[in-house]
Amino acid sequence: MHTKQSQKVARRDLDEKLRLSTPDRELLENLAVACASDPSPDKTFQYAFALSKSRQESELRYAVTILDSLVKEGYEHQIDCMYGSATALYLLGEFKEARSRCEAILRSKPDSRTAAELHLASIDAIEEEEERRAKQIAIGGSAAVAVLGAAVAIGGMLLKKR
Repeated sequence: MHTKQSQKVARRDLDEKLRLSTPDRELLENLAVACASDPSPDKTFQYAFALSKSRQESELRYAVTILDSLVKEGYEHQIDCMYGSATALYLLGEFKEARSRCEAILRSKPDSRTAAELHLASIDAIEEEEERRAKQIAIGGSAAVAVLGAAVAIGGMLLKKR
């Protein structure tokens, strides 16, 4: 079982690895040209996997679409496709879906260190989002109580003036 601290460490490490592995324009263009000039599932995978580490939302979504279609078509490297999709979803901030993809990988390949690391990072991100949401609700609730209290106090003062 993993602790909150191990989740945070896994997330920090993964975020750093992803930051350092962002593909440059030249690589993506070369892979796109290779894919278009001589299409094959392997070249499509290489292009989509590189896109899955992009920082542009449209490229990340395109990577998920391509990698998911490769899985549906029975491409031999399905686990790698699923991991690429999970990575892109994580970078898109779709942590629950990234976590779900990692869990699917880990069911068939429980020793996958990369999927386990992404899984822990996704869990940490989900928990952080939930904590942030809970704090916003608490702050919003406190503000509403304060406004209501002020309204009651003002109402009471107005009634006393009569």
